[in-house]
Amino acid sequence: MGMWIGRNRKARVTYGFDEIALVPGRVTINPNEVDITFRLPRKAAEPLELKIPILASAMDGVVDVGFAIAMNKLGGLAVLNLEGVQTRYKNPQEVLEKIVEASKSEITALLQRIYQEPIQQDLIAARVRQIKDAGVVAAVSSIPQRAAEFGRIAQEAGADVFVVQSTVSTVRHISSEYQSLDLEKFCREMRIPVIVGNTVGYDVTLEIMECGPAAVLVGVGPGAACTSRGVLGLGVPQVTATVDCAAARDAYFKKTSRYVPIITDGGMSRGGDVCKALACGADAVMVGSAFAKAHEAPGRGYHWGMATPHANLPRGTRIKVGATGSLKQILFGPAEVDDGSQNLLGAITTCMGNVGARNLPEFQQTEIIIAPSIRTEGKIFQTVQNVGMGTS
Repeated sequence: MGMWIGRNRKARVTYGFDEIALVPGRVTINPNEVDITFRLPRKAAEPLELKIPILASAMDGVVDVGFAIAMNKLGGLAVLNLEGVQTRYKNPQEVLEKIVEASKSEITALLQRIYQEPIQQDLIAARVRQIKDAGVVAAVSSIPQRAAEFGRIAQEAGADVFVVQSTVSTVRHISSEYQSLDLEKFCREMRIPVIVGNTVGYDVTLEIMECGPAAVLVGVGPGAACTSRGVLGLGVPQVTATVDCAAARDAYFKKTSRYVPIITDGGMSRGGDVCKALACGADAVMVGSAFAKAHEAPGRGYHWGMATPHANLPRGTRIKVGATGSLKQILFGPAEVDDGSQNLLGAITTCMGNVGARNLPEFQQTEIIIAPSIRTEGKIFQTVQNVGMGTS
C-alpha cells in the first residue's frame, strides 16, 4: 500500500476534510427525526448521554467554568483544562485580558511567562465544584505526567469525566527523566470515565483501547491554533486518521464486545467538516475554534494553542477568530454568518436526513467520494467576493 516517493521509500496517500464529499442517499429522512445522541460508557452505570455529539476543546481561549456550564445545559460537553490559567490563577480574567490585548510580537513570550506560574491544587477542586454546583456534568483534562495526581483531586471534587491528553498518546512511553503514566492502571483505578488522546493510527488505537478508556481522541495537529504539523512535522489528515481509528474501534469491539467510541478532535471549523468526521466513523467530535467565536468564550474572539508555553519548543499560536455569535447560535442557529460556522447541529441533522441515516451508526456507513474540488466547483463568485464557501 502506498506510492513510491523515492528509491526504496513508499508513502501512503491520505485525505483531509476538503478532499472528500458525502453522497446523498436513496432515501431521505426528516432531519427532526434523526437521533444524534452520543453515549460515553461508564463503569457499573448507564452510559453518560449527551444530546449532541460535540465536545468543546480543553483550551483556555474556549472553556472556562461559565462556558462549561452553558455548553452542558445546551446538551454538549466542555472540557476544562486543569493546566491552564483557570488553575494557575485565582482571578484568571485578569490574565486572559493580558493575553487578548498583547501584540503579535509579544504574545508567545507572554504566554510562556503566564504558564510558568505553578498550578494550585486547591483551584482544581474549586473549579470542578463550581461546575458541579450548577447541576451539570464536569469534564476536565491534564497531560499524562500529571494525570495520576490531578485525576484523584478532580474525582474527589466530583468530576464526571477525566481526559488524559497530549500531542501524541501511546501506551508505551519511554522516559528516564520522569515516571510514565501506567495507562491501564489509571483507567482501572479511576471510578469515572477516562478519555485518552491523541492518536491517529490503527495499531496505537488498539493498544490504547486495551487499557480500558471510555473513549479515544483522534487527531494530531489539525487545530486552527495548533502548529505541531509545521514545527514538528507530525500529523495525519483527519479523514484518514478517523477512518483508521474507527477501524481499530470496530476490530476491538468484534474481539471483546466492548465498544470504545472515538472522538475526532480538531480541524473542523464548519458544519460540513463535522458532518464528514461523523460519516467517516467518529462517534463524536471535539471542536475548538468554532466555539472560540462564541460570546461566552473566555478568549473574547481569540484562540491559542496549549503547547505554546512549552519551555524548550514553544509552538501553537494565538489567532483571532472573532466573536460572531452566542454559543446557542453556533450550536443551533439561527445562523447570522454564511460560512457554515453557526448552527452546527442543523448541519448534522440535515446532512443525516439527506443521506438517509436515522442515527450516528447509520451515518457512519455513508458513501464517501474523493472530491478535492468539491468546495470550489461552481463557486467562483463566492471565492472572488470572499463570502460563503469562498471564505478562507
